[in-house]
Order: sequence, then structure tokens, then C-alpha cells
Amino acid sequence: MRSRQPAKPDCKRVRDDSLPILAWKLDGGTHGRHDVSRGSRRRDFYDRVGYGAEMTSERPNLQASTIAPLLEAAQVTLLFGGVKALADVSFSIREGELFSIIGPNGAGKTSIVNCISGRYRPTEGKILYRGEDITRLKPNDRAMLGIGRTFQNLALFHHMTVLDNIMVGRHHLLRNNFITGSLYWLTGARREELAHRREVEEIIAFLDLQPVRKAIAGTLSYGLRKRVELARAIALKPRLILLDEPMAGMNLEEKEDMARYIVDLNEEFGMTVVMIEHDMGVVMDISHRVVVLDFGRKIAEGEPAAVLDDPHVKSAYLGEEDDALVDPDELSHHAEVRP
Repeated sequence: MRSRQPAKPDCKRVRDDSLPILAWKLDGGTHGRHDVSRGSRRRDFYDRVGYGAEMTSERPNLQASTIAPLLEAAQVTLLFGGVKALADVSFSIREGELFSIIGPNGAGKTSIVNCISGRYRPTEGKILYRGEDITRLKPNDRAMLGIGRTFQNLALFHHMTVLDNIMVGRHHLLRNNFITGSLYWLTGARREELAHRREVEEIIAFLDLQPVRKAIAGTLSYGLRKRVELARAIALKPRLILLDEPMAGMNLEEKEDMARYIVDLNEEFGMTVVMIEHDMGVVMDISHRVVVLDFGRKIAEGEPAAVLDDPHVKSAYLGEEDDALVDPDELSHHAEVRP
């Protein structure tokens, strides 16, 4: 009687005939995320889903100064009563860039992202997207234009499964309404749901979420929940994706994985990425350009190495007093009260 040889780790594609979606099954052993199977799986994902296909075929030259910006913040000021969260902030983001927003805590980073996504409306100034003024558009209208985002504090539906949370990101793409959806089998609603489900399953495979796809989101670890939120943002099929501290609270391995996913979104999908991040090593490694905020004001903008050497940036991170950060209104007030 021949002895049975131990099974070798093998990653196979299996198809569920009840729902024609690619699933991935691991037969025995452990599977590293950095092997050949992940690369082939990623290429399959790009070919089937087609995210950013029209952009990746002709990627913009990021060095060209004449290229029109995809997004532009023009002299944005945001007031909360007497608190000035943003003061005359201006910058532009070219299509295809991986653009980072950095600065100390309370610098106004999330405030400017909220103005871009529509959560806040600037007190003064404009937000331009592809040359159009979107300052007064609602958040759902901006999602329809191709602007997706994640949140600094997780905004998942904790009582729902991972799969259902990601499916929420497809809501604005659904064409069936309340009436036609109620006639599920007769109006094409089932066919439409299956089509969206296929794309969601591909996103799950891309982000290695298959083992937890049916798990309740609230039971997952913090790092996995961050990944689920990224998956939901990808499900919107955005042209511009806003990531608010996507690596906060993660260990080194989780940060490496998340950084790899973000680079793939930018380089392979053609998505323009705007990222808030405190890990300066990650920012310097993967960003094309960086803008620095402090006390609601822009103090530097440019390539990572040049920004890091800026004396105003060093002063901001070291907590030193900097004349560039003094509010002109405060200077005039002090001049008036001075004897």
C-alpha cells in the first residue's frame, strides 16, 4: 500500500456554477501574499473588471506642467463660528497622481478632504473637479461624478457582512428602482444584482478578503476593517479616491500591504489618489507630490524630498514658532491693542 504524499500548497481557481464569480481556494499549507499567484490574480482582476481601463491605456505625463488639473482647491476657507479650520488653502491635483496631504494633528487635513467630498461646504473659495465648480454639490452627486472616499474613523455598517458592506458602494450604479426592484425576477433586477456582485467578488479577491467575505464587519480586526472600507470605496468605481489615514493603527506588515494596494490602485487602475497619512516613510516612498498644512494654512507643496527639506515644514513638525503661520488678522489685532 503506497503512502500518501503530503499535499503541496496550491492556489487554484474554482467556479461556483450557481453564481459565475471567480473564487479562490487554497488547498493546504500557507499562502504568501507576495508570490506569483497574487500577480496573476491581480492581472486577471484588471482584465475582467476594467477599472480605469480608459485611463491606463493613455496614462498622463505627470511631469507635464500644461496638463489640466483633475481637482483644484481655490482659496478655500472654512469657518466653524470663530474657529478658522482652513485659511485660503489652494492646490491642484493632476490626473494619475498619488497626492499626499500631511501636517501635524489639527492642521486641517481632514477638513479639506471633507470639503472635497462634500461633507463640508467651504465658507469661501471653490472646489473644481475636471474644470467644473462642485462646491455646492451634495456628497451623493460627487460620488456620481467619480469621487470616492474612506474615513479616518471607520464608517462601516458593523452589523452587516463584509460582502454587504462592499455592495453598498455599488448603490449609485444600480438602475432598478423601488418598483422594478420589487419585481425581482421579472424586471432584470436579479440580473443587475448578479453583475454588480461579480465585480464586488473581484474586489474581495484583489484585497485578499475571501476568508472573511461572509463575516460580520464589526467582528473583524481593525486592519481588516480598514481594508473593507477601502474595498467599498473601490466599489464606487471612482476616478478620484480620497483616503483619510488608511494606515492609522496598523502594524508594519499591515502597512506594507495597504501601501501596496494603494500603489496598485494608482499605477494599474489609473485612479488618482489623495491620501492623508502621518507615516512619513510611507508618504515619501509612494507619493508623487505632497502638500503640507499647519493651523489651517498651506505651508509647502511639491515633490516629497523638497517638501521634507522646507524650513517651514521642519518648524511645524518640531513645534517651533514660524512667522509664516501667524494669522494676519491676529497681527493687526495685537498691533491695535499694543500701547
